[in-house]
Amino acid sequence: MKIDFKKYSDGLVPAIIQDHKTQKVLMLGFMNEEALQKTMREGKVTFYSRSRRRLWTKGEESGNFLFLKEVMSDCDDDTLLIKAEPTGPVCHTGADTCWSERNHAEDFLDYLEHIIELRRASDDEKSYVRKLFQKGINKIAQKVGEEAVELVIEAKDVNNDLFLNEASDLLFHFLILLQAKGFKLDDVIRVLKERHHK
Repeated sequence: MKIDFKKYSDGLVPAIIQDHKTQKVLMLGFMNEEALQKTMREGKVTFYSRSRRRLWTKGEESGNFLFLKEVMSDCDDDTLLIKAEPTGPVCHTGADTCWSERNHAEDFLDYLEHIIELRRASDDEKSYVRKLFQKGINKIAQKVGEEAVELVIEAKDVNNDLFLNEASDLLFHFLILLQAKGFKLDDVIRVLKERHHK
């Protein structure tokens, strides 16, 4: 792979970062030759920060590193596509991608599953999801049961806002339970589709 760093006057080429599992675009950074070499050598995605005027390894302050999986160049050899495994939120806002959550409206449940996965693997001791996974499957299952009971109670009342909030809580904790058991919502959808075709 040959990258034409001289094509740009500052010697920096765009580096698009993509989640190697979900294929979602996570962020855009810039690399010079030294940043690319360090990324390849150490396995952690490193950029050249134009504002700091130095090499900057993603996660060096937050601990949310991007572990290198694959590097590709485009047809003109002047842009990099880097597939990586994030260890936590990528954006400084705390989101898993630098693009707004509004872009995930159509596949929000898939996006939410990914957020749960990131929070589970996070080192953030304040993370509710991380704490719940640490308590184990019994506590997670118990939480789903509690949320289900609360939903039933609200279903018998006339407050639609409370009902929808409890429904949201149940769905969120159900997604956590699925992950704790090693499954995803797609596995449930597959079963439903199989039943539908019978």
